[in-house]
Amino acid sequence: MPKMKSHRGASKRFKRKKSGLIKRSSAMKNHILNKKTTKRLRKLRKGGYISKADSKRIGQIIVR
Repeated sequence: MPKMKSHRGASKRFKRKKSGLIKRSSAMKNHILNKKTTKRLRKLRKGGYISKADSKRIGQIIVR
């Protein structure tokens, strides 16, 4: 059985912390930014963590 390859696109979007949690960045911050309020954009700077339900699936994809 060959080694499982990591999904290169996913591995650039997610980072695994030492505690095992998977960190993600906020969506909706790439384009059409002029209609979004400054307050909203400031809140979008913060990232978050993947939910427990998704963490196993994404953890297998980002293999590191």
